[in-house]
Amino acid sequence: MPYTKRDGLSLYYEQEGSGDPPLVFIHGWCCNHAFFQPQFEYFKTSHAVVTLDLRGCGSSDQSDDGYDIPTLADDVAWLCRELQLSNPIVIGHSLGGMIAIELAARYPSLPRAIVADDPGAIDPLPSASKFYEGLAMQIEGPEGDMVRQAYIEQMLMTNHDAAQKHWIIETMCSVPSEVAATVLRGVVAWNGVGAIQLCNVPLLVLRATTGGSNAPDRLLALKPDIQIGVTVGAGHFHQLEVPEQVTPMIEKFIQIVVRAST
Repeated sequence: MPYTKRDGLSLYYEQEGSGDPPLVFIHGWCCNHAFFQPQFEYFKTSHAVVTLDLRGCGSSDQSDDGYDIPTLADDVAWLCRELQLSNPIVIGHSLGGMIAIELAARYPSLPRAIVADDPGAIDPLPSASKFYEGLAMQIEGPEGDMVRQAYIEQMLMTNHDAAQKHWIIETMCSVPSEVAATVLRGVVAWNGVGAIQLCNVPLLVLRATTGGSNAPDRLLALKPDIQIGVTVGAGHFHQLEVPEQVTPMIEKFIQIVVRAST
């Protein structure tokens, strides 16, 4: 199993395929590298593809700290340097989308482009911040496991494939509660507005809905050249539910980015 160590912390990753530009996939809160499996399998036939388990998740080590979004972005940037990935397109789901945007802000010469797949709130409404603060407290409480499972279930469509639904819930509930809660506090503390305004590379945001903190008009006010795609008939994990919609939008965006840079 491929691991790399950053300051003594083992980070698990998978790397396959060849071809430019390389693609780096970042999973969401309490998930692991397999949450981009359909896209990883598809693009490895034409690109070098890399996916990882963030610290505290999957097969990577749990650390005492470093669960804020800037540090998680630093982990990804470090892995890109270790694997000598030149100007990758970075694709992140949920929390991973926030990390990808932060990466572009902190390391402007690293990514060629960013895909934020149904990211967490970039410019959160006050109600969103209060919700995540409360959720973190509840997850650390005596009924934390039940609270987390209920939260995950409401992100899933009622007609979601039963086996996949069970796998998602089981995987996301396996992350230690202290990690899950600390990451949520990092989400609340994140300056998403500042990060997206420093994101000077092409940015595609994929959504499963059109409302809330990441409503198109709110995003376009922050970055007028942003591209936005919306899927139909799927929930937050639409990259798994309807890859036939998500993967072609990512592929088209890659083609646009490559043409613009040649």
